[in-house]
Amino acid sequence: MMKGGHAKKLLFTNILCILLLHWLDLSFVISTKVPAIIVFGDSSVDAGNNNFISTVARSNFQPYGRDFMGGKPTGRFSNGRIATDFISEAFGIKPYIPAYLDPSYNISQFSTGVSFASAATGYDNATSDVLSVIPLWKQLEYYKEYQKKLGTYLGEKKAKDTITKSLHIISLGTNDFLENYYAIPGRASQYTPSQYQNFLAGIAENFIHRLYDLGAKKISLGGLPPMGCLPLERTTNFAGGNDCVSNYNNIALEFNDKLNKLTTKLKKDIPGVKLVFSNPYDILFRVVKKPGQFGFQVTSMACCATGMFEMGYACSRASFFSCVDASRYVFWDSFHPTEKTNGIVANYLVKSALAQFLH
Repeated sequence: MMKGGHAKKLLFTNILCILLLHWLDLSFVISTKVPAIIVFGDSSVDAGNNNFISTVARSNFQPYGRDFMGGKPTGRFSNGRIATDFISEAFGIKPYIPAYLDPSYNISQFSTGVSFASAATGYDNATSDVLSVIPLWKQLEYYKEYQKKLGTYLGEKKAKDTITKSLHIISLGTNDFLENYYAIPGRASQYTPSQYQNFLAGIAENFIHRLYDLGAKKISLGGLPPMGCLPLERTTNFAGGNDCVSNYNNIALEFNDKLNKLTTKLKKDIPGVKLVFSNPYDILFRVVKKPGQFGFQVTSMACCATGMFEMGYACSRASFFSCVDASRYVFWDSFHPTEKTNGIVANYLVKSALAQFLH
């Protein structure tokens, strides 16, 4: 006969073992459901590819990255991690996704997640030409090159299976409007805003078809943020009392509606695709309008430099003006969110759109 204390201890140990086995099994399920996260887009998801091309659209210097692991400026346009890093962590893969052009990483590290994104790019090739960055078609070429490397590293069968199960994230479009359409003559003389949205949505549709043809089955199409609430736009909105610029926000809402409808259409058109529309607009707008609910104090100005119009090299030149605590600020520079905001947006997107890829 076992004594009561010993029996209880044994029972507790058994329960612990069962729970541990269940946890191990669950983590295995999560990691095999989505073995890697593959990213295309602009500065919202560029992990440092622009460091390795000839462009001024860079952020591989202080004060960028001051809250990243080791305080390292990686080329992410933030004080720390970006949304895709948080998404990767939420999927149980790894805490951040490296840039494909970074020679300090290899195919072993890229096999669980890689970013082809380039800051200042857009759907429109004319947008990527503005600051000589990587156009979307070139990101696709890098993806094909990556698939070949993956095939050599994992073997063709496992590489193909990895691509099929991986989550492909697309996040761009803001630069098409703010850096191209509304900033320089050209597209505005060819298209009305609505026609330009249709033009961009057509490129997005073609891109998703190309990804699918290359084996991608799980795809997230990202929407635009409330562009009119970026500090750069608010700073120059004198007539509107430095509030959000409603015209730009309305453009973002209209374009998001078109992307959402495109997602619905493509799910019917493409057999076996799991496609979602990931919309950051509502959560970011809520953060800007009710910052206190999320622990923020400053929304109209950014942390870096004077917080009014600086980004990139301008942040570096006036870094002594930068705020002490970035977690009080919604925006890091005049165009990009802080790490804390990126975490909030990522958490929202995982729950509202991406969770289905875990089942």
